[in-house]
Amino acid sequence: MIPRYTRPEMARLFSDEHRFATWLRVEIAHLETIEEAGIAPPGTAAATRHAARVSPARIAELEDTLQHDVIAFLTNVGEGLGPEKKWLHYGMTSSDLVDTAQALVLDEALGRIAEDWEAMGRALRALAVRHRNLMMVGRTHGVHAEPITFGFKVLGWFSEAARQAERLAGAHAGIRFGKISGAVGTATHLPPWIEEKILARLGLKAEPAATQVVPRDRHAHLLSVLAGMGGTLERIATEIRHLQRTEVHELEEPFAPGQKGSSAMPHKRNPVICERIAGLSRLLRGDAMVGFENTALWHERDISHSSAERVVLPDACTVLDYMIERMRYVLGALVVREDAMRKNLDATGGLVFSQKVLLALTDAMGDREHAYRIIQGHAMKAWEEGGSFRDRLMGDPEVTGAIPAEKLETLFDPATFTRNLGAIYDRTLATPWGRE
Repeated sequence: MIPRYTRPEMARLFSDEHRFATWLRVEIAHLETIEEAGIAPPGTAAATRHAARVSPARIAELEDTLQHDVIAFLTNVGEGLGPEKKWLHYGMTSSDLVDTAQALVLDEALGRIAEDWEAMGRALRALAVRHRNLMMVGRTHGVHAEPITFGFKVLGWFSEAARQAERLAGAHAGIRFGKISGAVGTATHLPPWIEEKILARLGLKAEPAATQVVPRDRHAHLLSVLAGMGGTLERIATEIRHLQRTEVHELEEPFAPGQKGSSAMPHKRNPVICERIAGLSRLLRGDAMVGFENTALWHERDISHSSAERVVLPDACTVLDYMIERMRYVLGALVVREDAMRKNLDATGGLVFSQKVLLALTDAMGDREHAYRIIQGHAMKAWEEGGSFRDRLMGDPEVTGAIPAEKLETLFDPATFTRNLGAIYDRTLATPWGRE
């Protein structure tokens, strides 16, 4: 991922320095375990831990000749060791090291993503609660439908984010698997109990039935979950973008002091962060497709997955981390224009109350089809000619003959649309993720 969309901690986690340090961590856990098992002599792990040095520059130099990054790494580590280096990588194959270390790095990265996602969830919860009674028009097909509250809209975002948190937790658990079972996964040179002890030292589980690699369905699932989380961020960003349009102007993403919106038009305040989030979500969906392409390998393995994975796994974690941080910023300083929400709610002269009137007239007349024709007739004239839908109904003797004027007036109170929102809030916020 380019530096523009990379936060420092994710850059560190996916740096060569951290990757090679994690490889060394795996090798030392392996030495500690085979030493305990009586395979390597006492002191092997301690001597390696003390003397081993990892130099990304030296590894790159060696790889130019060796054309194998793991061998280059092992050669570099071995350069600082004495007789203990004979036990380095004993009974292992390259993928034992690479896949196990990759699980450790992803574990760190996903832990950060989960923390940031939870923080974003708290921001969504606070916004939903703060504006639970702020009336606005609900829209379907981009057209005014019925009144809702802004808090209720945000509650839907929160509910989806909570589901994504559950999915991330499952994918995170599914990625905490490594393997030290050898060239084709048969544990010929180190028995499964040693593999399990090595991995337990690292906080991982053993892949139940590996080939030469950890099966890539785990990584495909993870990338699909990350793409889904990006989709949730895009959903929120797209809605904010729509509601920031000049004709609507109900929301605005933050516009910082000194910020400029256009090189040509000084008046512009554009939803650039939300547009950026929407664009970056497309990368995550592309990464997910690569993950699914990586699941089918030849026989016990090939390395067609490796080159693509070196790109998509760091990139997906890095760009999602950036997107979450940007969305947290937007939500924390979101401009909510209550006056515009009320103005837009009233813009159609009461058309958004047509279903309430329809139901009341149907109850009074006992004939839904006839009631629908009456209500739709007044509604279409209001659409085409303007004016008050309410006044048109009040002026129709057939309507006021069935529904007394004072009762008809009560049907145009937007607050009547919120009477069940309390129960919806209660059930949505009753989940563990929804509690304060």
